[in-house]
Formats: sequence, structure tokens, C-alpha cells
Amino acid sequence: MKYVLFVCAPVGGGAELGPAELAGDPRLASYLHEVRAGDVVRGGARLRPGADATTVRVQGDEVLLSDGPFAETKEYIAGFDVVEVADLDEAIALAARHPAALAGGSVEVRPVWE
Repeated sequence: MKYVLFVCAPVGGGAELGPAELAGDPRLASYLHEVRAGDVVRGGARLRPGADATTVRVQGDEVLLSDGPFAETKEYIAGFDVVEVADLDEAIALAARHPAALAGGSVEVRPVWE
């Protein structure tokens, strides 16, 4: 079954670091090695901070744009992984080992409609 792991990071908690700064994090390297070796990751990406987002709404025929995320939050979605595992328990176990979950952030696990 496929799940999306939404990697949520605290706003202003240093999670806005770019790929170069994260490359030296041993927790991230260990996690990536483990999940890639297990062949469960089907895709994913690291996202830029919420401050770089644009929110789109449509009211009638008018398209309304606003800078930033939909709402002020203490966390933002920093990235996502698409994984294929046997069941929700396995997806939760994988999310619990994610460096974001271990460093003050969280990982939301959501099944994919197929």
C-alpha cells in the first residue's frame, strides 16, 4: 500500500537549511541509506519554506493569490516521501525513524488513493 509521509518542520527551527547543509547530517544519511536499501521509497522531494509558497483560491471567476502558506502555523511541510509498504503499521514505523520526527518536527502519514 502507498503512503505519503509529510515531513513537517518547526518554523524558524533551522529546518530551512538547504540540501548542502543537510548533506552532513548523519541521521539523515543513515535514514536515507536504510529506506533506499529497503526499496520502499517511490518518490519524494524536499520543499522550500512556507514563506516561498503561494496560496491559490478561486471565488467565482476570480483567482486570488496570497504569499505564503494558507495559515500561520508552528510547523510547515518541509518535504514528502511516497513509500510503498505492507500496511499502516510499517508506514508508522518508518515515519518514527525519520530525522524530522526525531528533531522536534513531525511526520504525517497519509494513505494514497489508488
